[in-house]
Formats: sequence, C-alpha cells, structure tokens
Amino acid sequence: MRIHLTRAVPVACLSFCLLLACIPGAAAIGGDQGWISIVCNVNGASVYFDGEYKGMTEGGSLTVPVYTTGTPYTTASVEKAGYTPYTSAITMPGNGGTTTIYATLNPIPTPTPEVYGSISVSSQPSGAYIYFNGNYRGTAPLLITEVWPGSYTIRAEKSGYASYTTSVQVSSGTRSSVYCPLSALDTTGALYVISTPSRSNVYLDGAYKGITPITLNGLAATTHVLELDHSGYYDWKSSVDVPAGGTKTIEASLNPMSASTTGWLYITSSPGGADVTLDGTAMGRTPSSGALKLNGVAAGSHTVVLTSAGYQQYSTTATVTPNTVTEVSAVLTPSGTPAGTGGLAVSSTPAGANVFLDNVFIGISPLTITSVAAGNHVVSIKLEGYQEYSVTTPVNTGAESTVSASLVPAVPVTPKKTPLNPAVLLLALTGAVVILAARRH
Repeated sequence: MRIHLTRAVPVACLSFCLLLACIPGAAAIGGDQGWISIVCNVNGASVYFDGEYKGMTEGGSLTVPVYTTGTPYTTASVEKAGYTPYTSAITMPGNGGTTTIYATLNPIPTPTPEVYGSISVSSQPSGAYIYFNGNYRGTAPLLITEVWPGSYTIRAEKSGYASYTTSVQVSSGTRSSVYCPLSALDTTGALYVISTPSRSNVYLDGAYKGITPITLNGLAATTHVLELDHSGYYDWKSSVDVPAGGTKTIEASLNPMSASTTGWLYITSSPGGADVTLDGTAMGRTPSSGALKLNGVAAGSHTVVLTSAGYQQYSTTATVTPNTVTEVSAVLTPSGTPAGTGGLAVSSTPAGANVFLDNVFIGISPLTITSVAAGNHVVSIKLEGYQEYSVTTPVNTGAESTVSASLVPAVPVTPKKTPLNPAVLLLALTGAVVILAARRH
C-alpha cells in the first residue's frame, strides 16, 4: 500500500492543530490581553521577561501575549550564544494594544577556550535546585561551563529548607567553587499545659499524653485538638495552634460538677473590641485576645448580639447547659462586604503564574480578590516549566485567606525502553527460515 504524502501531511497538520486547541493554556485564558513584540536582528534568540523564558525569535521577531490585568513585566532581555545580551525596560500595553521593543544583538568575538571560566556548585543537603542569575540550571552537585568572566548570582532552593543566595566571581580559564549550606525550616513547636485542678489527664488529637502540668514537644506546627479530664469535673476541650519553633502555654480551668441551673458563656470576636448584648442587656466588650467570660448564665437559649463600628451586626442563638462552658466565636463582616464572603490573596515563587479558583481562571500571581463565597475552594497555580501546584483552602466570612506557593521546576521524564521478548525473536527467526526454504523449492 502506498501512502500519498500530499494528502497525509495536511491531515496530520489539521490533527495537530485540533490537538493544540484542546491543550489548556494553548490559548489566552480570560482577562484583558495585549501583546509585546520583540523585533531582533538575529533569529533563534531567547527572550525573557523578568527572567521568565518566553520563546525564540523567528523571522526577525517574537510576539508574546500578556495579561494587562496581571502583574506587569518590567524588564525584557534577549540572549543568544555568541552575542552580547540585550536588556530593555518594558512598557506594558493597554487592552488590545501592542508594545514593540527593538533589540540589536552584537556578535562577540570568538573567544579561545581559555577566555571562559566555569562554576562548580554543591549544596548541603545535595539535590538543591540551582539558579544561575535567576535562571534554573539543574540540581547540585552541578558544573556550569563556558561562563564569561564577571560576577554572577547563585541561588539554591530545596523543599523544607530556607533558600540560599550568594555571588561568585569568575575569571578566565579558572573554575570557581560555590558551596550552598541550606538551613532546615523549623516546622515543629511545643505546648505547655497547666490546669485547675492540676494532675488532669491530657489528650492531644485523641491520644493520651500524661497529666498536667506537662510540656508536649515535637508537635507539628498546625492546629490540634486538646482535651483534659479530671474526676469530679466536666471535660475541657479546645482547638490550639502550635507555633513553629516556639512554645505556647495553655491554661485550662475545669468546671466542677455540682447541682446547678447555670453555666458559662465565653464570647470571642474577630476583630476584638465588639460590644456584646445578651438577650438585649449590655454585657461588655470582647477583648483583642481571649474571650469575654459570662458566669452564672441561666440554662436555656439566649440571643447574643455583637456590634462594632465599621462592621455588620452579628447575631446568634446560644444554648447554655448547667455547669458547662458554651463558646460563641463571631467573625465580623466589614460593612459593605456581601454577606457570606471573604477575600483570597495568592502569590507564587516565581511570580507570573496562571491562577485558577475551582478550575476557573482568575488572573496572574500575585493577586488578591474579594467577595469570594465562604467555604472550601480549590486553588491551582500553573506556570510553564514548573509542576502544577494545587491546594484546598477555606475562605471565612469577612476574613482574607492566603495561599503562597513555591513552584517546583518540572523534571523531564525519560521514556523507558521495553526489552525485546526472546520468544517473539525466536518465532520471527523461525518464520524467516521457513519462507527462505519455500522460495528455494
């Protein structure tokens, strides 16, 4: 069967175009858009915006679409081996407009190998991502060759460690060494728990830990559930936040069991300083930290109202039971903010990534949006050349949630070769012998 190339090529091209149209990010995704056109006297030159690779010039130019509503680019650089790099400030275009930058690359006289230098980079621990003048070059240990004499910046990054940045001087015909010691980020903390009465049993996240007073070390720096019990007293339970690298003191007062028709009402607000009324009677003001504690509150249902200048009134019904603490935690909503909404601030390293909220494009990082419906949302951050970052984050009414992502460079996947099955090889050889014998007869 003969294959007609004149027909196959157009069909293949059409199929490729249809496939490209289905790839997320192949077309502009929402937002106002403009273009930055780089006109260059050299083809095959690499173009970077704020150190972010955008493509190569072809036919004398490269046109890059940009979002005018995102974080503006400030610097364009055009580079090609054998030419002096070109750098220029960027004036962002308006919606639908185009900014043109004319870049002229001048040839560098062909150097002898002795003119170049090199940089040997190592890290502790090894395997850190190495950036050369802001551009990713690989993982340590790493040798960067053919470096023009001068001063350069080396940055090392690794998950769970603080980034390390240093400068290095390169001379002709020499190899400079850079050692990057990385410091581990402290992601644990401690709780010091005391109680009234003392010698109360302590449980953390449902696991027994001992009796008070007690220090709980090596805890993950996050929110935990702390419980205390003691014979003759009502159980005490609360959510506590463990600070990274620090110790937090928890003072728990357990209420004695006795024949009583009253309980306690603990009222907190964010922000503090709200005026509190209980069934229409003024009871005081919430402190900036801690709770307004109301003792001897009659058992039953009560109406609690909080008011604060610049915020919407908060009202709820609290049910008090005898000898029990009932907690009311009020998150106040600023005046003019739609009820049931909050804010969301998203940033990434590096910046300039596409941000999606529940799979809907909302802009370029860093950005802050308001009037997000309260509840859990999925935030996805995508940038070419980096692994996709995705996290589920809660948005609380009247508050601003923060998502900060350190993007990890994508690692190219090398396809594995499938070994040839010996049985298949033997069968093929046998068939070839049979066919050859038949032809001879």
